[in-house]
Amino acid sequence: MAEPATPLAGIDVVLADLDGVVYAGPNAIPFAVDSLNQAAESIRVGYITNNASRTDASVAGHLTDLGLQVAPSDVVTSPQAAMRLLVEQVPAGSRILVVGGDGLVDELQKHGFEVTRSAEDSPAAVVQGFAPDVGWTQLAEACFALNAGVTPDGDYSGIPWIATNTDWTIPQARGIAPGNGTLVSAVHTAVGRLPLVAGKPETPIFFEALKRFEATAPLFIGDRLDTDILGANRAGIPAVLVLTGIDKAKQALAAGPEERPTFILEDLRQLHEPYPVTVFSKDKSQATVDGASVRIHGADVEIMAVGDDGINLLRAACAVIWASGRPIYGLNVPESLYLGR
Repeated sequence: MAEPATPLAGIDVVLADLDGVVYAGPNAIPFAVDSLNQAAESIRVGYITNNASRTDASVAGHLTDLGLQVAPSDVVTSPQAAMRLLVEQVPAGSRILVVGGDGLVDELQKHGFEVTRSAEDSPAAVVQGFAPDVGWTQLAEACFALNAGVTPDGDYSGIPWIATNTDWTIPQARGIAPGNGTLVSAVHTAVGRLPLVAGKPETPIFFEALKRFEATAPLFIGDRLDTDILGANRAGIPAVLVLTGIDKAKQALAAGPEERPTFILEDLRQLHEPYPVTVFSKDKSQATVDGASVRIHGADVEIMAVGDDGINLLRAACAVIWASGRPIYGLNVPESLYLGR
């Protein structure tokens, strides 16, 4: 029998998320830089980030400082994806109210838009992204601008509102912090409608990357099921879940059908290792991955063989649970499948 292929087999472009995949805060995640540099020896590597607070040049500089060889054109940001939406919504050169930081301002100016921070300037649209210093004043200006089109009887004919992304949280060196989704939710509560969204899990940011890198066989790497993996699946891109960021084994076991990755890795070294094949029993009640075996018996998820590698046990458990079509809350899952992983 031929040796299983690595996740990189047949791939022409690797698209890597940043927070939780390459770095957490300012620091590189163990093994990420060396593994991506190894991939870049034979495959184009691009980077996708929902973080709207920095420019592509700033992100590229950070990645270069970590030891990667990255140009600004290798970085696809959610503000860039937001521009794809904005140009369809307002005339060229329009005045845009910005909630966010340099990443948004830079892209708006590159596309010839005029930037304002005040609703009193009668903006043609509101574009909202994360920045650490976003506070009540900026959120209030967005609300004032968006509510300007509301008539006394509640009818709305107002300006477009585009959010770079709606991540509820972002990983930082000190832990998990609120993301742009929490700030978007504050505006949503005040104005009573939802924005168009450019970043993951929506598809504009993926389509921007596919176009830029001329990818025909891409692979996406992310750490979040509800943004990274869901978005890649929506865009038709095979996805890797790497367990170095937000979502861990417990979340992987419970992943819904649209959030399930093609590959599960402990860290990015496993991009270059053969990915073992999952073998099911005839009734698909048991899955085996390279010596690790898990079955569902009644409502119980049972470990039949631990195998030599804990990640294969998780892969087997995910495979049999996902194949069962049963929700995780209806199953008794042993804690050993997800504790410490």
